[in-house]
Amino acid sequence: MKLIFAIVQDEDSSRLIASLMQDGFSVTKLATTGGFLRAGNTTLLLGVEDNRLQNALDIIEKTCRSRKQIATSPSAVTGSTGAYMPYPIEVVVGGATIFVTEVEKFLKV
Repeated sequence: MKLIFAIVQDEDSSRLIASLMQDGFSVTKLATTGGFLRAGNTTLLLGVEDNRLQNALDIIEKTCRSRKQIATSPSAVTGSTGAYMPYPIEVVVGGATIFVTEVEKFLKV
């Protein structure tokens, strides 16, 4: 058995959960916050049998596509004021960060 940690953008989470559940996967949803853009994201936990691992990964990959987005990032202004001026930058968002770990023991009580 494997445990999948899938960190996805909030925008993709509802579609992904629906797709996974439609295919018979149980999903636990955790609300989390990303470090770089300080944007909300969702961490999903899935316990899957070894023979269904690739199926779950395929659903995640199909549902969570990367895309470009314009974001405002602070930039230090020279001088002693310590003021910051925002300027737009293009960043890649979406997609998924996935960790797969071996489950030594699973109990459901």
